[in-house]
Amino acid sequence: MPSSRDPRPFDVATPGGRLRAYWDFLWQDHAVLRLAFRNAHWVADDLARSNQPWPHQLADWKRRGIRTVISLRGGTEGSHHVIERAACEALGLRLVTFRLGSREAPSAGQVRAAKALFETIAYPAVIHCKSGSDRTGLMGTLYLHLRKGLPIRQARRQLGLRFGHLAHGETGLLDYVFERYLAEGEPAGQTFLQWTQSPAYDPVALKAAYRTKGPARWIERLLSRE
Repeated sequence: MPSSRDPRPFDVATPGGRLRAYWDFLWQDHAVLRLAFRNAHWVADDLARSNQPWPHQLADWKRRGIRTVISLRGGTEGSHHVIERAACEALGLRLVTFRLGSREAPSAGQVRAAKALFETIAYPAVIHCKSGSDRTGLMGTLYLHLRKGLPIRQARRQLGLRFGHLAHGETGLLDYVFERYLAEGEPAGQTFLQWTQSPAYDPVALKAAYRTKGPARWIERLLSRE
């Protein structure tokens, strides 16, 4: 079967296109692993989190009252996005794409955009990335802090091992961002939003300063994290 690198877009409106899309979704996007493991949790009473959902899992979220689905993987034409988009359209769910990186410190613009998104979407909502561990944990942290008002020290628990997040690997950069805020921004009297919008916040420099610890980075690669 063609791979996700095939330049032709997946067309789920045709039997052949659906077959290609689901084959790619199963094996190239590792969706076969997500049939039994959803990594689903409630962040708050109006926001849930999970890994990349199957259409039948989206239907289950709708039965639970979900109105908005936020994909942190971006609006590509990959099989995962094409299948999810078609499922959301059929179910009457609003699909929002908001691209984040699991190995990049969020930009000042992304933090502002996340705040704006939280203020405009219809709730209840569910957020997801591929594994539901890293980018979803980052967005859950921002949600609890920027919308619910929880201090970063509490909100950052969304980046935890129980969600599959490895704090000492390459994705530990996300933890490092909050550690630097607590060490520099908070003592200076800045809110997290103020700190990320100030000259003191430099995502490139943060990534350069961060160092992985132990074998975690190899575990991440074995798990095929994005």
